[in-house]
Amino acid sequence: MNRTTAAVRVAAVAALTGLAACTSSGAPEGPEAWHSASAPAALPALRTAERSTQQAGTARVRSTTVMGSQLSLTADGLLAWRDGLSGSLTLRYTGGTAATTMRGLGVTSMQARYLHDAYYARMGEAFAAKTGGRHWLRYGYEDLRSLGGGADLAEQMRSTTPDQSVRLLLDSEDVRAVGEETVDGRSTTHYSGTVAVGDITDAGLRQRLRSAGVTGESLDIWIDEKNLLVKKVEKSSTAGGKVTQSAHYSDYGVKVAVRRPPAADTQDFKALLSQSGTNPS
Repeated sequence: MNRTTAAVRVAAVAALTGLAACTSSGAPEGPEAWHSASAPAALPALRTAERSTQQAGTARVRSTTVMGSQLSLTADGLLAWRDGLSGSLTLRYTGGTAATTMRGLGVTSMQARYLHDAYYARMGEAFAAKTGGRHWLRYGYEDLRSLGGGADLAEQMRSTTPDQSVRLLLDSEDVRAVGEETVDGRSTTHYSGTVAVGDITDAGLRQRLRSAGVTGESLDIWIDEKNLLVKKVEKSSTAGGKVTQSAHYSDYGVKVAVRRPPAADTQDFKALLSQSGTNPS
């Protein structure tokens, strides 16, 4: 696999990873609880937070993800989830073998735009020089099956939303209120728990996590006085090792408008791989 082809695949993984960090479940072990509420006592507040976060529809997000020695990155931008998921994130490669591959092509950061049928990754000038001068790579959700994950990957991109972090914790058998904490200047209640993928009641979410190789989640979330998700932190056990993700949410209700990049400046990733003589599957 040549360096350009490798970068095309890394860009796909990075865009998916950055989105997952902002929208799926989350949490590492928190501090020792100064009090512990029983799971039934915590559930009504979490159900209210799930509804409020889902109904808010949009937010500004920033996240950090570490996938062992493979990839670490940050993401910052706006997401909307009223009618499917859309938004724009700036991804910055901060470490790992994948980051080394991208730096070899002069790429240290990437803009990702998420629309209802595809997402677009904007690469740097050095990369564009190797791909006919076009800066944007288009990844159709249905085409992502050629990168592994099949239709499940497409479904994850379309339906994952921040409120699923709260929803996932509702399936924890040891969920507890850890205490009152100030996060990003907001008064919050910290909840913590662990979840076995097999115990998740939402069949779609359970299948998506299994498709990603996730076997278990350790999750912490912080909910503010408006019943909105302020922060999540997760540690996942996967077939490929440990994944740690954290995300912060603010500016709920912010306007999110995502433009499709110009067709003349866009290259379809499957066509690019075909031109290079690489079988995308």
